[in-house]
Amino acid sequence: MKKGITEAAKHRPKEKLTSLAHLINVELLRIYHTEMDGKKAVGIDKVTKEAYSENLEDNLADLIAKMKRQAYHPQPVRRVHIPKPGSDKKRPLGILSYEDKLVQAALAKILSAIYEPEFVNFSFGFRPHRSCHDALCLLNEVLYHKSINYIVDIDIRGFFDHVNYDWLIQFIEHRIQDPNIIRLINACSNQEP
Repeated sequence: MKKGITEAAKHRPKEKLTSLAHLINVELLRIYHTEMDGKKAVGIDKVTKEAYSENLEDNLADLIAKMKRQAYHPQPVRRVHIPKPGSDKKRPLGILSYEDKLVQAALAKILSAIYEPEFVNFSFGFRPHRSCHDALCLLNEVLYHKSINYIVDIDIRGFFDHVNYDWLIQFIEHRIQDPNIIRLINACSNQEP
């Protein structure tokens, strides 16, 4: 799946992609189910990977059927607060229900296939196969081999808590014109804790 979308996005950067929702199918969700870490915290539904596995094929078929008839609605996010390293403050963490994790994994794969080729090579945040260590190695290379006038180090507190989703959707719609994918993104972005 990913290679075809990536090639289309890369070689036809102005083309609007209109048919993507069909890529989210039982086979794809089964792959994400297999890759899911069974030790992760459960969402508001308290469904574990193990419990979902007990009736996997029916669960996946039901999830796809709900998505096709536009009856899929993400559950509210379970909010927990975890300690911030080096501080006595806590940071909020949203934990999705199991099915919502599967759907968001599929959406992330599709979006990554489309947008990954457009990112610059020195961008590292939340990208596949890139880590903080990779960023530090590149920074080290630049510092030792290039002329540097200044370095800016910033931490944008609460950035993802304040994303304007209307603008985000408008940006996404420059490339994606599949109303079913846009509907899913909107549904997933409106989950309340």
